[in-house]
Amino acid sequence: MNKPLLVSPSLLAADFTNLKADIDMINHSEADWLHCDVMDGVFVPNISFGFPVLEAVKGICRKPLDVHFMIVHPEHYVEAAARAGAMMMTVHQEAAVHLDRLISQIHEAGMKAGVALNPSSPVGLLEDVIADVDMVLLMSVNPGFGGQAFIENTLNKVRRLRRLIAETGSHALIEVDGGVNHSTAPRLVEAGVDVLVSGSYVFKANDPIATIHELKQL
Repeated sequence: MNKPLLVSPSLLAADFTNLKADIDMINHSEADWLHCDVMDGVFVPNISFGFPVLEAVKGICRKPLDVHFMIVHPEHYVEAAARAGAMMMTVHQEAAVHLDRLISQIHEAGMKAGVALNPSSPVGLLEDVIADVDMVLLMSVNPGFGGQAFIENTLNKVRRLRRLIAETGSHALIEVDGGVNHSTAPRLVEAGVDVLVSGSYVFKANDPIATIHELKQL
């Protein structure tokens, strides 16, 4: 039996001058999670928002927070992420020196553990932890900025990751972030994606609630 497709709109594309209205839209939509990108300007060439914003969003958002940490030393912020209300704490394989330990720390703090891979990082890097993670996030653009073009090789990467999950008996979900729209989303779902992250395509749509509904029907 196939898992239901999950949709996690990306907060980074919301209107930060009217954030409550956009969160209300998410609350009334079929979105499963709200994707929150935390960037430090070191691991990626951009700075987004931190824990005060996460805590504020958690206070008004009725959807679980799917928090993607694009930062160095993510191990320093596990407890803070839990306090800020993260349901899923996703860290980059490239930023975690002791990834196995960090996955355990995230679970011990009461959160689900996700691991993200940059476009140039092969899925084989996760072979020894795949059975322990709840989700793998494949970046389909180079992280740091919204609105980039989708990297086509991501489709092959999803298929390779799906095989690795099957071979190891892992229950990890596959999430993809970057360039997800009406053209790329159906192909990603066909390749085996479980969770679609979509920013501008949702929040800049004429009818975001209808756009989320369309993604859920794939």
